[in-house]
Amino acid sequence: MINSARTTVFDVDGTLCFDGRTIDGRILAAIESCQRAGHDLVFASARPVRDLLPVLGGAFPDATLIGGNGSLVSVDGRVRARAAFEAGALGGLLAAADRFRAGYLADGPWDYAYTGPADHPILGRVDQGRLARRVDLADLPAVVKFLVVDATDMPALAEAGRRLGMTVNHHLDEALIDFAPGATNKWEALTSLGIDHYNAFGNDINDLDLLRNARHGVRVGTHPDLDGVAHTTVTPDPAAVAAEIARLAAATPVA
Repeated sequence: MINSARTTVFDVDGTLCFDGRTIDGRILAAIESCQRAGHDLVFASARPVRDLLPVLGGAFPDATLIGGNGSLVSVDGRVRARAAFEAGALGGLLAAADRFRAGYLADGPWDYAYTGPADHPILGRVDQGRLARRVDLADLPAVVKFLVVDATDMPALAEAGRRLGMTVNHHLDEALIDFAPGATNKWEALTSLGIDHYNAFGNDINDLDLLRNARHGVRVGTHPDLDGVAHTTVTPDPAAVAAEIARLAAATPVA
């Protein structure tokens, strides 16, 4: 059972992981200190659970994982899809993607489909552990996340997703658009697990509600959409992030 009063939630890319593949040993050691202080750990990422596992490298096997910006959860090692695109909404998104000649990464509960450029940097983060299969979109049992990696008109495609009632995160700095089913996001997934009192670390627009609703929210970096949301801001540097995590662990009262 998760103790929500002592839960700490970590985004991964840009918060803990700065090369797309690994987490610095100083950060891992600081997270271990949180765990020893009695914190339950949650890693909440835009990555599907499949792509979280190689980055964690076997560390924190008892942690709860939230993937696909909230559409996937893994508790006690069991992965389940908790949100997927309805057929009508997905059809509308695919029509818009075709209209704007979009390349995309579509994730199912485990396998994935990809139609973007063969040299796109996103492929360096996909299935690093060789745990899944690349299949045709029609072969996915459900689509839980849809990431557009290029298109002729990215803002218009993002707006098309919003009109379809999807959660849309347009990452202007990376030229990516992340679509999630309905109102799905990391914070909504947390609340579905009964976690309503927690600390959080995040860096990007998809961490907005996660940080806004945290008891103690830490922004890593200076993303302008998170101005005034977090309680603390630290530089996107492993030493600074590790120090802030260690401070949180040290401030935890003994039960």
